[in-house]
Amino acid sequence: MIGIKASRRKAGKEEAEKPFWISFSDLMTALMVLFLVAMAVALIAVTHGLATINKDKEEREQTIEACMADMKALTRQAQFEGVSVHGNSIDFGALVLFGNDRHSFESPAHENFVRRFVPRVLELARNQHCDRWLKRVVVEGFASQTGDYLYNLNLSYLRSQRVLCVLLDTKAADAIAPADRQFIQRLFLVGGSSFNTAAGEASRMRRVELKLEFRDLGSDREQPADIPLDPGTKCPNDWR
Repeated sequence: MIGIKASRRKAGKEEAEKPFWISFSDLMTALMVLFLVAMAVALIAVTHGLATINKDKEEREQTIEACMADMKALTRQAQFEGVSVHGNSIDFGALVLFGNDRHSFESPAHENFVRRFVPRVLELARNQHCDRWLKRVVVEGFASQTGDYLYNLNLSYLRSQRVLCVLLDTKAADAIAPADRQFIQRLFLVGGSSFNTAAGEASRMRRVELKLEFRDLGSDREQPADIPLDPGTKCPNDWR
């Protein structure tokens, strides 16, 4: 009797001291729940990130469209009739032309028009619509589709350079204000094209455009270079 009772107490003690182990199915269920929670958090983060990117992209596009709309409104003024905007480019049309096979302007009136119109473009470039994303303004001169390609390419480049010569000229009676000249030195670049998609009009080969380039989404604004406001006493190329 005594031996039996002692055996029962020992068996109960061993049963109470057994470690707790969950079943394999419970373990897999817990891991699956943890996986689903992690996936849900990741999907929420990705969805929120894409929504933010799409929102920023849409805001950028709307801001650029507003900038170009302001440019179009400027060209609709009576004093600037003849200037047109297509895409992100401002086309001077027949209001600013170069001499045939030359990179000097066809007449002094064209030179004066450049100095009168560009400061108004600079005003818009400084406002909130344009300033936020505007990267640079490329002056594109054009030359003939016919003849020697390299010669015309160089001529178109000299024509775009001529525009900057006129804008930075400090000796002209209608010289641009120093603040605008400094802004031009920082913002404007020269380019050229020895061909043109428009056919039929010879004057279309002797024109000039201002092409507005905007920063990409996520790119940082470039710090303005510290350029002395002294373009020199003469234009870098001759007046042929």
